[in-house]
Amino acid sequence: MIAEIAISIAWVAWVASWIAAARWSDRTANQPAQGEETLYRGGTVLGAILLFAGSAGFLQDRDLLWQANQPIAWLLVAVVVLGLAFTWWARIHLGRLWSSSVTKKVGHHIVDTGPYAIVRHPIYTGLIVAILATAAPSGALTAIVGALVMTYAFWIKARLEERFLREQLGPADYDAYRRRVPMLLPFGPKSG
Repeated sequence: MIAEIAISIAWVAWVASWIAAARWSDRTANQPAQGEETLYRGGTVLGAILLFAGSAGFLQDRDLLWQANQPIAWLLVAVVVLGLAFTWWARIHLGRLWSSSVTKKVGHHIVDTGPYAIVRHPIYTGLIVAILATAAPSGALTAIVGALVMTYAFWIKARLEERFLREQLGPADYDAYRRRVPMLLPFGPKSG
């Protein structure tokens, strides 16, 4: 399907631009103990392999649950693009405090404006939306399992980041932010 090719192009463009922008980051001042990121990193890699293998049609004859028609598939292309655009809004808004890993940057502070006033982890929210919309058009069980594994990995990373930033930036300030803004779902529970 042409829609699936459009989704692949959106992801390739996002990954390339995300990697190119990695230089826009300040120096790291602190990070969690080594090994704490292993679970979410492994889940992200495994999930991505399953997601894109299933979406590309590998094993599709065996695990196809449905296939979206063209209008729905194109709607999902738009959802992928919107999810990835939301990640860019968050990354640009975060500025030089961004990191691919859980870290505290020099001069780190709580950012609670822009997309960070909607959810505490807008990059993960945008990725989860894009990941689920990537899995949906093919209806392949492999892709859906991959999307769920990646979603769980981002939830694990968000929880690790919350514990770390609470410790690094101060429990009073971070807890106040947690009470005001939901973690991953707009209008969702605020302290979770």
